[in-house]
Amino acid sequence: MRTHNEEFFGCPPRQAFALAREVDRWPSLLPHYRYVRIHEGDSERGGLVEMAARREFGRLGWPVWWLSRMWVDHERLTVRYQHVEGITRGMTVRWQVEPAAQGSRVSILHEWEEGPHFAGPLAPALGTAVIGPLFVHFIAGRTLYHLARHVAREVAQ
Repeated sequence: MRTHNEEFFGCPPRQAFALAREVDRWPSLLPHYRYVRIHEGDSERGGLVEMAARREFGRLGWPVWWLSRMWVDHERLTVRYQHVEGITRGMTVRWQVEPAAQGSRVSILHEWEEGPHFAGPLAPALGTAVIGPLFVHFIAGRTLYHLARHVAREVAQ
């Protein structure tokens, strides 16, 4: 499974990178995030991060949860994750911030070869056909959308 999301942020790359790595702020900025807990380390250097969000289906919300190892690279403006617990255990994630005309381009790449461990031989197909597009891609898109809107509100003030 591989998903890619991308969004323009109307701010300098360092400001966009700060939003990408300051995951402890996300529940106050993102309506679909239930909580973020940093168990080890911090958002400056990375560590062990627990995240929980909701995937809305109309008026119904499906709770999702995962625990990730997080690495922060200030030089390359990247944040990487390795999911270590939850249904998406084994998934890798890379946030990349790059300069763009009058702002930044922020992208998220999710990759997951094995799919959910509980699904046996159907795991890769379940990851590619259901979890990737209906959950991972959708939640990542909402995350980028709301962070970009937060930047737009800050710039307008």
